[in-house]
Amino acid sequence: MTPAPRELLTVAEMAAADRAAIAAGIPEARLMEAAGGAVARAALARLPSGGRVLVLCGPGNTGGDGFVAARLLQQAGCAVTLAATQAVQAYRGAAAGAAAAWQGTVEALEPGHGDAGGFALVIDALFGAGLARPLEGTVAAVVRRLNAGATPVLAVDVPSGLSGDSGEALGGLAVQAVESVTFCRRKPGHLLLPGRRLCGRVILADIGIPDSVVEELAPKLAETGPWLAKLLPGRRAESHKYDFGFLLIRGGASMTGAGRLAARAALRSGAGLVGLAAPAASLPVYATAAASLILLPAETPDDWIRLLGDARRNALLVGPGNGATAETRAAVEAALATGRATLLDADAITCFAGEAPALAAQVRGPLVLTPHEGEFRRLFPDLAGDKLARARAAARALNGVVLLKGADTVVAAPDGCAAVNASAPPALAVAGSGDVLAGILGGLLAQGLPAFEAAALAAWLHGAAAEGAGRGLIADDLPDRLPAIFARLETP
Repeated sequence: MTPAPRELLTVAEMAAADRAAIAAGIPEARLMEAAGGAVARAALARLPSGGRVLVLCGPGNTGGDGFVAARLLQQAGCAVTLAATQAVQAYRGAAAGAAAAWQGTVEALEPGHGDAGGFALVIDALFGAGLARPLEGTVAAVVRRLNAGATPVLAVDVPSGLSGDSGEALGGLAVQAVESVTFCRRKPGHLLLPGRRLCGRVILADIGIPDSVVEELAPKLAETGPWLAKLLPGRRAESHKYDFGFLLIRGGASMTGAGRLAARAALRSGAGLVGLAAPAASLPVYATAAASLILLPAETPDDWIRLLGDARRNALLVGPGNGATAETRAAVEAALATGRATLLDADAITCFAGEAPALAAQVRGPLVLTPHEGEFRRLFPDLAGDKLARARAAARALNGVVLLKGADTVVAAPDGCAAVNASAPPALAVAGSGDVLAGILGGLLAQGLPAFEAAALAAWLHGAAAEGAGRGLIADDLPDRLPAIFARLETP
């Protein structure tokens, strides 16, 4: 199976792609016919024995796609009822042609259409991804009834009411679809929550827009995925452990579990060496993480600074189990002063609560932060907006990479590049999961991956490690599932 393209297009970029394709000589009507055909095929796949279909058409091109799908379904032998928000004569452009080609009756949309009684499938072609206002009036009443009923809904582009850019249900109301058919490229709203849940299974249809059109747009947003693994350094017969970097982790005196999970994950991610600095009394506990873990006594802040003096320790991780203390903050500042790749997680973020500018002033080299929503809000209490917008704003403010964790993890870089991760299953909602992610990411930084790419790959690997595990998975299991993933990635 050919993997889906990794680029994600914003609503504005998708509109620009449509315009560019039309300007290049592809008639708008042909694009609409292809889109409606893809919707009809998806509908027929759900109706192997036929059945009654209700098609709900809105006022724009999404409604035009619905008219095409209705005509093709009717030609395929389905009993189709079509309801629209406006008269056929009100449609414009390619949608007018699609509406005129429909041979059946056009009913005026009413709240009762939301009951969908007796229909095997509803096609939601009311509004596409470009909707910028909450649903209201009759359409809102229809959507509420659809969501309360049991008839499956197939959405055109995105479920009506969903923002294609943010994945948010505008005004809190959007169609709950079992499948969504979108075109050319997916949009952020297909992956960001709650959009991913509302879209159901997303079918990406090729409607004839050339890849070159997308390339010319130079989109700055993508999905994470296994292709990022091509950045990993190759292992040759003459390779040496230092070829794969040395990650130095600052461990806490008593909360040792976080550091142990991070250390084992870093080793499993391929780092050549992993060292853990902590008070001598706690080192025997840390030793249980792995026999190959290098244990480094560090009783005082000066000991940490002394350990940083070895330039071979090219990547640094501060935070897991450290405590949100003045000592942790000093350790962060010392790490940043080296100019080496530095990863801040957990307590290393919280100890700068409300002081993002002070943290940004310390940055001298590659920086990655891995906050969950609570830690993010503590660091940036005044940042508002959707998840993608907030992560991008934070990355610009810090001049570093921000990995904002969650089921729809967003990775953002200072230049506006961003990635959305959709590989995280619910099984990852366990204690210590974030510590494993930090270890994976730290190990990738040690191997020389750029900060943004390392964070995006780490997010994907973290999710892939939990895939198929289901209930009962604990964070301790995750590191040892990584070698099998790497083996699959390296199989020709």
